[in-house]
Amino acid sequence: MIYQQRSLVGVMLWLRYALLVGRPWCPLRELYARHLESPGTKAYTPGEARAMFSSFDAVHLRSELSPGDLLLGAVGQRHRGRLLHAARRLYPRAVVRRLFASWGLHLLIEAKGPLAGAPEP
Repeated sequence: MIYQQRSLVGVMLWLRYALLVGRPWCPLRELYARHLESPGTKAYTPGEARAMFSSFDAVHLRSELSPGDLLLGAVGQRHRGRLLHAARRLYPRAVVRRLFASWGLHLLIEAKGPLAGAPEP
């Protein structure tokens, strides 16, 4: 699993740390690196993920909504405030699960087959 760049968490980070502070041009990569988990956290596009696993014969990617995408549990402990509290109470989780399942933060990768150029057993 790696983090997917195009995610609902990414949208929320952009709203909070770019748009609301007057920096709508701030790249998502910078927002993930500064505000997601630990400093330097990275998120990838599906194309970048495929490139990372290009030496495998078969690669399957699947997006999964994370607790952060659904504003569940202790997610957002670093991000406090009335806006987050209100969002957690009003967040349309059923709609998000139904319409935005492909916008999950978790990008699951299944790679099969021998590595290209690897010696046969």
